[in-house]
Amino acid sequence: MTITEHTELIRRFADDFTALQEAVLARMNKICAPEIAAALEHASLAGPITVAFAHADVLARGAVRRAEFSAQPPERLRRLRAYARMVRRARSQAEALYKEQHARRPTGRSRPVDMLELRVARMASPAAFAEALRQELRARGLPDGTPQAPESDLARWVWDRKTAGDELPAPVRELRDCDDDAFVQALLRDAREEENPYLPHDAVVERWSRHARAALAWGRYAIGQAERDVLACPLSGRRTRLDALDDAYQDTAVLAARAREAKLRVADLRDRMQACVATGPFAELIAQYRAAALELFAADEPESWHRVRELTAGHRADCAERTHGCPLCHRALATILTDNPSANTGKDNDGECLTATALADSDRYAVLADLPDTAIVAVADAAVGDDSALCGYGWAAEDGTTGHGDSMASSSGEAEVIGICAAALSLLDRHEEATIVLLCDSTEAVEAANAALDSADPAVVHRTLLFPEGRHLLDRLLRHRHRVQVRWLKGHIGHDLNETADAFAGLALRRTAGRISPSAARKEEARILRLLGSEHRPPSVAA
Repeated sequence: MTITEHTELIRRFADDFTALQEAVLARMNKICAPEIAAALEHASLAGPITVAFAHADVLARGAVRRAEFSAQPPERLRRLRAYARMVRRARSQAEALYKEQHARRPTGRSRPVDMLELRVARMASPAAFAEALRQELRARGLPDGTPQAPESDLARWVWDRKTAGDELPAPVRELRDCDDDAFVQALLRDAREEENPYLPHDAVVERWSRHARAALAWGRYAIGQAERDVLACPLSGRRTRLDALDDAYQDTAVLAARAREAKLRVADLRDRMQACVATGPFAELIAQYRAAALELFAADEPESWHRVRELTAGHRADCAERTHGCPLCHRALATILTDNPSANTGKDNDGECLTATALADSDRYAVLADLPDTAIVAVADAAVGDDSALCGYGWAAEDGTTGHGDSMASSSGEAEVIGICAAALSLLDRHEEATIVLLCDSTEAVEAANAALDSADPAVVHRTLLFPEGRHLLDRLLRHRHRVQVRWLKGHIGHDLNETADAFAGLALRRTAGRISPSAARKEEARILRLLGSEHRPPSVAA
């Protein structure tokens, strides 16, 4: 194969999504021609390959779902599931390869100072760096009041100044200026009707990437609705509804691919923004700013500066990320330097809020110590699936009542809020005067529910509650907000009510997804209640 033919093949795959996807799936199945396999190894295709696999992954799981609903022979179902697992593995490998190649990509950034020392010192003494910036701006003749450029946002500041005079096409201005709901609708039209050529524009591509998740959630919502329609129909009459399910998966596959493409385009934009920091007329200003900031820090805090240099030098000797510039290590080093916990990220290694972690270190029942004796305490939990927006929720109360049901949720946080609302509303009906206290192991859901209860405004959590089902429940709960409290409880620590709520949530999800028969669901419900010791308690409430 000649170099020209190889280059032409790479160009074809970059321009033709269908051809690229056929090629990567053929390579996955080990039936790919050698020249095609060689072309797919080109670095420029690493990102597009992840887009192709994002699309194929959703379609493969959709094929499994259709087979489950249409009572296919077990052997065919096994083959489809094996293929879906293969696609998922290949997708993960492609994502890892892209990240590795992107991390190794030369950026051409000037490094007038040691960047790790800079990041550590900046976090340890932010005021000194802010003052250095002001001095540099004045030295360049820029008036006081010029928008500031924090070190962490220099690339954005430079890019905005560079592109300030660019005239945007009218369709781009419309995308930039419309509200969030209208923008998500534009993304849905882009996937379902006709590709929008203006979404990759630098002025809106970051917004595209931010809202792609919401658009993808609406795709999952359509899958959930289609699944409910299929399950409501006898097996013999499901063909038309299965076709509708296929259509929903096709749309969601496109949404997944476009969401991945948006991330790639944002990464490219940010690389170009960073290049502006290191090249062109702004590079000298940035270099002088950074150098001046370190000089000021060294002059004002000589002992701290000495410790910065010692810490960073010692850290590099053992850090596995030193070849990449230790991009995330400065937070921990700055914490050591300042002995100030606020320099940390606010989260532990598992991503859980420090407030929650601190609570977990104390007696797990201490969160209830200040409640009145008449309070009714319950624990709510939820479960979500992979592709469909269908979710299950469950709850269990100290008065012996339990409940479970299903709804639609765009995320695990939304599902947990739905569980909280459903449990609280049920208990409010049963107890006319008592305070209702709902415990939940999701910090996101607890914060969202409390934000709404404190403000009496459901709009404050509309980012968490995307779908109408959850918003309707929350609107109903707000009428009783003075009788409801929501608190955090660490999950999976052996708390009986928490374990029961978790079991009911999983059962509700399997039931609504058609993965368990009604008779088996009833037996499972009875088993959960027996484990709780509830044979003589009031019956559960199934939504």
